[in-house]
Amino acid sequence: MVYVQRDEKGRVLRVESEPFEAMTHKVPASDPEMQSWLASHALHTHLMSLQHSDLELVRVIEDLVSVLVSRGLIRYTDLPEAARNKLSNRVEARAQLGDLGSLVEDDGRLPY
Repeated sequence: MVYVQRDEKGRVLRVESEPFEAMTHKVPASDPEMQSWLASHALHTHLMSLQHSDLELVRVIEDLVSVLVSRGLIRYTDLPEAARNKLSNRVEARAQLGDLGSLVEDDGRLPY
């Protein structure tokens, strides 16, 4: 059995293996709707994890380009113009965040 919370239109909001306070009913885990919801939820979780790691990797790439340029291993102008524009936009955005002082921490972790 799985424990399910549905909204007023009958849409599944949450499925758990243990009872929880907001649950509205229980359903066999083998139910096709539950199997579909659980598969969809797992896919969504994996995609969100991948998106999060993509955003972290962007920062790694920014730092890598900065190190390579500062050590003279590549020239900034060696990068395609579109890449330079994107990097410049991120540097500018990061500088604007820096102007906020302690309101925004930049510890390498995303806030979500």
